[in-house]
Amino acid sequence: MSVTSISLSNVLNAKQKPMIANLMMGFMGTTAFLSMWISNTASTAMMLPIANAVLKQLCDSEAQAEEREMDLMAIRVAWTGTGIPKDQENQAFEMGDKEKSITIDDGGAATYTKDVKPRENGVKLEPEPEVEESLEARERRLKREAKYLNLDKGMSLSVCYAASIGGTATLTGTTPNLILKGQVDELFPGNEDIINFASWFGFSFPNMVLMLIISWLWLQFMYLGCNMKKSFGCGMNKDGDKEAYGVIKNEYKKLGSMRFAEGCVLVLFVLLVLLWFTREPGFMPGWATVLFNKDRPYVTDGTVAILMSTLFFMIPSQLPRCGGYSEDGKPLKAPPTLLNWDVVQQKMPWNILLLLGGGFALARGSEVSGLSQWLGESLAPLQSIPPFAISFLLCLLTATFTECSSNVATTTLFLPILASMAVAIKLHPLYVMLPCTICASLAFMLPVATPPNAIAFSYGNLKVMDMAKAGFILNIVGVITINIALNTWGAAMFNLNTFPDWANVTIIP
Repeated sequence: MSVTSISLSNVLNAKQKPMIANLMMGFMGTTAFLSMWISNTASTAMMLPIANAVLKQLCDSEAQAEEREMDLMAIRVAWTGTGIPKDQENQAFEMGDKEKSITIDDGGAATYTKDVKPRENGVKLEPEPEVEESLEARERRLKREAKYLNLDKGMSLSVCYAASIGGTATLTGTTPNLILKGQVDELFPGNEDIINFASWFGFSFPNMVLMLIISWLWLQFMYLGCNMKKSFGCGMNKDGDKEAYGVIKNEYKKLGSMRFAEGCVLVLFVLLVLLWFTREPGFMPGWATVLFNKDRPYVTDGTVAILMSTLFFMIPSQLPRCGGYSEDGKPLKAPPTLLNWDVVQQKMPWNILLLLGGGFALARGSEVSGLSQWLGESLAPLQSIPPFAISFLLCLLTATFTECSSNVATTTLFLPILASMAVAIKLHPLYVMLPCTICASLAFMLPVATPPNAIAFSYGNLKVMDMAKAGFILNIVGVITINIALNTWGAAMFNLNTFPDWANVTIIP
């Protein structure tokens, strides 16, 4: 099954009762889940058009419902003004076959012109649409447009924020996480594989869920207020709900059934995740320790990824047949594989490899030049400050810096310095490197801070101030939640309260 199919099926499950709050949570949860496995940019670009289409359908449905209501109110006023008794209304319409025009003066505000035709069997016919827009209809339209403009802003922000938050949950979710892994292995070779897929997921996934819920509540408060009726859909238009649900369902039907290639990719993906989780789970010996890593760490997370990648070059993209001939009598050729080198060469993000290599070169340059030693000695007075205060201040600094620079550049620049500082003041390196790496992904305030923000901003309904207002609070909340996670289950998982032996190295040439 393709990524789009999985995402739409998740949204459909959340939309059986498509209340506004459920809509936003459904899109945020789906986007965050996708960002755990694919790039934040791709997940945002995939989900934003669907979210905007659903909101547009809700707005159009509400407009049609209001027009019908206005027409019914106008026709009631017209019939009451003719003096025809209520029990003789149908009889009066049966007597004439010609059209009847009723003009209603709405207190000087506007003029309605209704052409009324009798139906067969004496059933009244609804009037034609009003010719001129009344003052009341105009006010309703402006109010409805303002409401859905707010909802559109909130939905766009929720999708791009969920993409950035979801990428922090897995080691492969975003590039800064991989940079931390590489820097720790480079600077502290004997770290005993403290950062792997399972350990990262165990720490970051609960924090991601907490941040996602808080972000959802904050956006609900900003764009819907504290009105529970608006937020959770009490009294919503049922026709609009069904039509919005239909938009998502139609997109899902367009994808068709699962093909053989999609099934193979899904199986390989599930197998990859299972091997990552069970390689070194932490609470028990993993399969890598039992089979390969008894003496030396031969098998790592990268080994599993390379194995799965190799299978993509071997498994066919179509169900193979044993022999046989085609319709023109020629022997059947072997189907193409799931992946080939031409596709890899074109689609592979080689820039990430160059960025990682540049980060390692920067770290090595800091060591050889003596910059790391100088920075460590300069930051030695920080030893008198409580560790939690150091972590909090550094997280604020990183979250501020990443608004003006890419998260990759931020982590590449900061992590070697933080490692030197931690060694100098005898603080666990992960106590400052881990939270700052996650904070580098908290780019919520500016459109240029990260590609998901730029995609949301490009839709035209957002202003810079809209993103700054929502993002400022989320930045503060994100820093707080990360530090809470660090000093609770993070300290227990990584033993952050003691300075490890593997970190007792001198980061100098």
